[in-house]
Amino acid sequence: MTIPVSQRDMRANDRDTRINDRDTRIKDRDTRIDVLRALALLTIFIDHVPGTVFENLTYKNLGFSDAAEAFVLISGISVALAYGTKFKPGGRLLATLKMWRRAGVLYVTHIVITMLVIALFCATAVFAHRPELLKMINIEPLMRDTPEVLLGIVTLGHQLGYNNILPVYAALLLAAPAFVLFVSCRPVAALTVSGLLWLAAGIWQIAPPNYPEPGLWFLNPLSWQFLFNIGLAAMLHVKRGGSIPVNRWLLGAAGVYVLAAAVWVHSPLWGQITWFNLPVVIGGFDKTFLSLPRLLHILAVAYLVVALPAVSNLFRARPDNPLAILGKRSLPVFVAGTLIAMAAQVLKLINPGGLAYDTLLIAAGIAMQFALALYLEWLAGLGPARAKPAREEATRGAFGARPVPARVGGY
Repeated sequence: MTIPVSQRDMRANDRDTRINDRDTRIKDRDTRIDVLRALALLTIFIDHVPGTVFENLTYKNLGFSDAAEAFVLISGISVALAYGTKFKPGGRLLATLKMWRRAGVLYVTHIVITMLVIALFCATAVFAHRPELLKMINIEPLMRDTPEVLLGIVTLGHQLGYNNILPVYAALLLAAPAFVLFVSCRPVAALTVSGLLWLAAGIWQIAPPNYPEPGLWFLNPLSWQFLFNIGLAAMLHVKRGGSIPVNRWLLGAAGVYVLAAAVWVHSPLWGQITWFNLPVVIGGFDKTFLSLPRLLHILAVAYLVVALPAVSNLFRARPDNPLAILGKRSLPVFVAGTLIAMAAQVLKLINPGGLAYDTLLIAAGIAMQFALALYLEWLAGLGPARAKPAREEATRGAFGARPVPARVGGY
């Protein structure tokens, strides 16, 4: 005798399957990437409040690269995790549209942040009688040539100081479908072309121009795409069953380079534009064009983290670890961190304070970012529970909120 299965039971089973799939993805998620992304975000926040004592304790004081390089490398890895397996015949169009949609979200986010920061500095200048604030972080051209600068803001030709990482990431995401396709098919050739583009952009100073002010983008996407693609190619290689080789000579070279860089940045050698009359992209430390010493430094650090289990496991955490949650909710946390950092800059200008004041500013800012991340995680966790009104049995699975999957390729 066959027992009929009701439509309600089928829907309930389908809902349970989706929840189990979500739980499996969360369980299988490599939280090391989230933790490293979280540390990069918190470092960016501290560095974007210049003048505090804590600025002297961040990653940028340990070598040639800083949190921006770490963030872009992690972003390339995240794109490979989020879209690498989906970028196959039949799914490429959808994956491309998702990447472009994400780029659009980043663009809109950047414009909103820019206008809020301008409003913050203008309000402080007016109500606190501090007109000098209107000459900071590249706001002065807006006061002088308002129509042209507003056009520049919309076209990304005019970027505020401390607010220029989202444009380069949006540009990289626009090109990411071509990157993923090329790297998937011909990884060696793709990295060769990417490296040649990086070298040409650095030697001939090729970058998107500013408008209406002279100059180039502070972070040149034609240069930074090389680091992004290295992270992308490495993770695609691993996802296909490959591994990052552990070579003791390479480990030694990476360790020596990292230690030498830590000494170099605190010695009289630091600060020279370039060495041995080489092009700046080869012998200097320029951030716009991602000079070779900076590129090698972040790659050396990344190799040590990947190749040494004792180091790698330091960043492994449970999915409910606050750092892992903060890294997973990276875009809203970055937005909040940027706005809080700009507000902290204003407060530091009004009242320079001392150690206790700096501690309060930084601790409060970090606490607010953790609070936002934990709130968003809690809110997402309510998804399956929302489908339990009074008539739960009649509606289970039919009208329940869809479980929210963990986003791997966040900002």
